[in-house]
Amino acid sequence: MRRSSRKHRARRGTRTLSSRSASRRRGHSAVRRGAQPARSGGTKATGRNGLSARELAERQRLDAQYQATVKSFETAARYFQKQNYDRAKEILEKLVDGPIREIADRARVHLRLCEQRLRHQAPTPKASEDYYNLGVAALNARRLEQAIELLGKAERLGPGQEHIRYALGAAHALLGNADAALEHLKAAVTLRCANRFQARHDEDFHSLAADPRFKQLVGSDAPQPS
Repeated sequence: MRRSSRKHRARRGTRTLSSRSASRRRGHSAVRRGAQPARSGGTKATGRNGLSARELAERQRLDAQYQATVKSFETAARYFQKQNYDRAKEILEKLVDGPIREIADRARVHLRLCEQRLRHQAPTPKASEDYYNLGVAALNARRLEQAIELLGKAERLGPGQEHIRYALGAAHALLGNADAALEHLKAAVTLRCANRFQARHDEDFHSLAADPRFKQLVGSDAPQPS
């Protein structure tokens, strides 16, 4: 009888522990169910990289503004390199007051250089020889596009001058414009026969050495490209 009584008490104890565990589980479930509405109610819609739609739009606007400013500065730098200081100055004056500090600082430096160059710039050429001299200087410095522009103005102001046509032929040859180079050289040779011998040994026409038209124009002993 005593043994039976002990077993009975043990079973009651087991049921009590099970009841407590079940209560705890029901309590945890209740907490979890109660927390769900709070999470869903506090969620904020975001875009890429965790940004809101408004923040994302603002970032895209600033990126587009930066790219446009960089492009304008690069355009001004190209004008500066071509010594077109007036055009470069016009663009740089807008950039120095821009919202992007690093580009505004660089624009300010280039603007001062433009102003210095303009103060010390030679007088505007007026005669054919003025443009020719500037064109030859650009040709020797291998600023070929600028040379062709200046020599073209010289030729329009003083047509029929062999030295101008010869220089134009050399500039086009260095740029790889074979047809234009041969056209100007042919005119130069027609106006002055000695240009045939000069072109034959002129390194500026080296790119045309293998061209049959060039050989016919200057003579068969034209130097061959190495």
